[in-house]
Amino acid sequence: MKKDFDGWNEEKKMIHEHAHAPLYHEREIRWCHFGVNVGFEQDGTGVGRARPALILKGFSWSVFCLVIPLTTSAKQSPYHVAVGEIGGRAAFAIISQLRLVDTKRLEALVAILDKQAFERIRKAVKDML
Repeated sequence: MKKDFDGWNEEKKMIHEHAHAPLYHEREIRWCHFGVNVGFEQDGTGVGRARPALILKGFSWSVFCLVIPLTTSAKQSPYHVAVGEIGGRAAFAIISQLRLVDTKRLEALVAILDKQAFERIRKAVKDML
C-alpha cells in the first residue's frame, strides 16, 4: 500500500503552527496526530491521521511527552498490553512503539486510565527496556 507522505506533510505544517498545546497529565488517553510513518512504525488512522495514545510521562511541561499508541487489534505479544475498554472497545498499548512527541500533536481527551492498569503498563515498558 502506498503511503501519502506529501498529504501528511501538509497536515503536519498546520499542526506545527498551533499556537497552544493542550495541558495534559500522565495516565490520560488523548488523540495524538501520529501521521504517516516509515515502514512498520505505527501510523495515525483516524481523522487528522490521529489515534488514541496513552501519556506515559511528561517532560518539560507543555512541550513534549512520552506516549504509547493504542490499538484495538489483539495480539499475543509481550509488546501488546491490555489497557481495558476505551470508548466501548477493548484497547491495547503497543509498548514497542513508545515515542516522544511534541504536545502540539495532542488533541481531545478520550479517557483517564485507572492507576492499576497504568502501573501494569509502566512495568511492561520497564521490562521491555
